[in-house]
Amino acid sequence: MNVLLRILQAILALHTTIGALWMLANPENTMPSLGAIPHGVWLGIAGLGLLAAAGLIVPAFSPRCSILAPIAAAFVAVEMLFFSGVHLASGSTSIGPVIYWLAVAAIAAFIVYGRLAFKPIRRREFA
Repeated sequence: MNVLLRILQAILALHTTIGALWMLANPENTMPSLGAIPHGVWLGIAGLGLLAAAGLIVPAFSPRCSILAPIAAAFVAVEMLFFSGVHLASGSTSIGPVIYWLAVAAIAAFIVYGRLAFKPIRRREFA
């Protein structure tokens, strides 16, 4: 289970990094349904996304920072739910983006549950 969670964390971190960089390079009105998000909030979400991506990766190198993974994954899940809500509130009839965002939110929620409910496998230290 630990290996599966690490793989999902790496994939989610890559996804979040690419998404945050895209957000920094493109204005919020690139996708008309997200045009209601103020520009400052858009850039803030992108910056927090980069921090979340780091929070998903750092625990692989520093076990003392293991609490960062579920926190970062929870942020990604909330971000995806936020985008879904804004998209639906815009009156857009396309459901494709919402399905995508909900799938990413489900993966992020699985990481949160996995990291909080299951204890990660720890290496034994030999003296």
